[in-house]
Amino acid sequence: MNQNRRVVVTGMGAVTPLGNNVADTWNGLRTGKNGIDHITLFDTEKFKAKLAAEVRRFDPGQYLEVNDVLRTDRYTQFAVASAQQAVDESGIAGKVDPDRFSVLFGTGIGGINTFETEHTKLLEKGPRRVSPLFIPMMISNMAAGMIAIRHDCRGTAMPIVTACASGSNAIGEAMRLIRHGYADAVITGGTEAAVTPSAVAGFVNMQALSTSDDPNAASLPFDSRRGGFVIGEGGGALVIETESHALARGAEIYAELAGWANNNDAHHVTDPDPEGRKAAQCIASSIRRAGLTPADVDHINAHGTGTKLGDSAEMAAIGAVFGKRNGCPDGEMTDPDTGQRGEPYSCKTPSSAGPTISSTKGATGHIMGGGGLTESIACIKAINTGVVPPTLNLEDPEGDFDFVAGESRRQQVKVAINTAFGFGGQNASLVFRRYEG
Repeated sequence: MNQNRRVVVTGMGAVTPLGNNVADTWNGLRTGKNGIDHITLFDTEKFKAKLAAEVRRFDPGQYLEVNDVLRTDRYTQFAVASAQQAVDESGIAGKVDPDRFSVLFGTGIGGINTFETEHTKLLEKGPRRVSPLFIPMMISNMAAGMIAIRHDCRGTAMPIVTACASGSNAIGEAMRLIRHGYADAVITGGTEAAVTPSAVAGFVNMQALSTSDDPNAASLPFDSRRGGFVIGEGGGALVIETESHALARGAEIYAELAGWANNNDAHHVTDPDPEGRKAAQCIASSIRRAGLTPADVDHINAHGTGTKLGDSAEMAAIGAVFGKRNGCPDGEMTDPDTGQRGEPYSCKTPSSAGPTISSTKGATGHIMGGGGLTESIACIKAINTGVVPPTLNLEDPEGDFDFVAGESRRQQVKVAINTAFGFGGQNASLVFRRYEG
């Protein structure tokens, strides 16, 4: 990477269970609004899990022509809507070379709504009744493709599919495009619309979902009572560009995207490494690549899904990098880039309280491929407003960290991290920094 090409955020968009734009989503996060409720998208009579964080009152016709609404899956509609919001806010339309304007958009599952609908037609009515648009509606690159078509992005346009780390890795790969000089600006984000019978059944049967019937006690990130995640849906988008490009066109800069790292546990198909070793290296590497140290980090918007194994592994990783409030763990970490062991990656001193930690999934559920975007926007808003959103339902924290529980907290945030992890051992960490020129 060319570290001299600074990358900045100039636009944001969101469609989430808390609201269909960034303002409503952020207001919901900071005030402790709960976006989880009983599933309405299908009949849950035969299902153990009956709760989800659905996007409500979303009208795709605000962003798409009637024919395009009929020809796109719900996951693509969320992507198009959030991308349009981000582009409008950035003011970048018509001010960037189309050949240097790219799209990288993440999704974990893609058009599963379409797949279920058309597969049912196949079984019940025969192959001739399957829509000729089945494939383009279902495939995972269609969100990126539709956004590129709408905004004349003629550079790279592709999906990033790394399970629940998809959105965060899309942002990171977009930053890499810019730093390596392949693009001047990128529309990047993540989207998911998997509140469907087959997805819910699959997650229930692998014992990943909460089966609580209480919307206020189902999604319990980092709480000792946690028993699985609540599935969510939605999409989010950022416009990122080189600092010089943004300044030349007089754009408002919301934050600097300062660092990113990803790696793989190489441990298990679904379970994370319980010691969080590679996750810790990933977090440490993102900080180092941002030119910072762990002591510089003010806040972590954690992955925090509310699963037993996932939260425990993440707490182990955070403890390894930053130290617990009652002291540092034994040993030193391996430099994630060189493989050398040494002081730069040891935890904070025992006297340091470390960064504050929140998980937004108590409010939004787990949006999976789109979660990294909601959480990245929360990091940027915390930097800009001095307000850290709370972790809802956190009553009995498991781990000695400075969790923000119950209510938002006033706090100066110059550097915030978003962590993301996914099936297949995927780890990702993004570092956002206050832009100070």
